Amino acid sequence: MRTTLFGLCVGAVLLLAGVGLGTVGVTLLGGAGHAAPRPGPPPRPAGTAGAAAAGAPVTLGVQVVDTERPGALIVAVHVPGPGFTAGLVRGDVVVAFGAGRVAGTADLARAVTGARPGTRITLTVRHRTGAQQRVTVVPGVVV
Repeated sequence: MRTTLFGLCVGAVLLLAGVGLGTVGVTLLGGAGHAAPRPGPPPRPAGTAGAAAAGAPVTLGVQVVDTERPGALIVAVHVPGPGFTAGLVRGDVVVAFGAGRVAGTADLARAVTGARPGTRITLTVRHRTGAQQRVTVVPGVVV
């Protein structure tokens, strides 16, 4: 009985630790909580009633990490989400947000925080092959 109870407790701790480790990374929500965008209608442009006007956090719906080279490496893309809709994939590196260069995750987080939901932004991304591409993304809000 003791062994079974001990095994269950250890299993629960390991499971919870794995869940905690699995959420490590930077979720690009403009510096706010760890919520994912809910599926639904596209975000309203800034200045309209609703979540955008209430100051809800802005998101690209991607998780990024820093690398040795300039840019923010995308390690996960939320489906559905603005990044998925724009065609971003895991392994892409965001090197520019609009006209501004992105040196790392902090630069990208600042740029996303300053973006207006519903506004089209051009991102420059570097693919795993080394080729660069410009994609248009429409930042959304976390509801």
